[in-house]
Amino acid sequence: METTLVLLKPDAVRRGLVAEIIGRFERRGLRFRGIRLLQLDRGTAEQHYAEHRERPFFGELVDFICSGPIVALALEGEEAIDLVRGMMGATDPKQSPLGTIRGDLAIALGENVIHGSDSPTSAERELALFFGEAILP
Repeated sequence: METTLVLLKPDAVRRGLVAEIIGRFERRGLRFRGIRLLQLDRGTAEQHYAEHRERPFFGELVDFICSGPIVALALEGEEAIDLVRGMMGATDPKQSPLGTIRGDLAIALGENVIHGSDSPTSAERELALFFGEAILP
């Protein structure tokens, strides 16, 4: 069993896509270990995206994730990280096949509705950042 972090970004919340996305995870058999609606502060957003700090788009990432409420999910299941990543589709919605969350719901690269941990190490760090020690992978 693995636990992974998923963030439903401000565009997903603003566009009323939260229930649609959560339903997809439920239908795939993932279990919720935690769920939070929150408004990210800049410091937490910078920690979350720290690996991109030196990239030119870092400021835009941080600004966007702080632009409105997000939903943080801790999802558990067999190979949950890979399952969620496959369900999400490519970062660029134009390259995401229909049937994936981004392929069906995202509009643009900068507003691609969802984030998911990309490895067990990232999941552990991200879950701690959003849920503290209450939820361990």
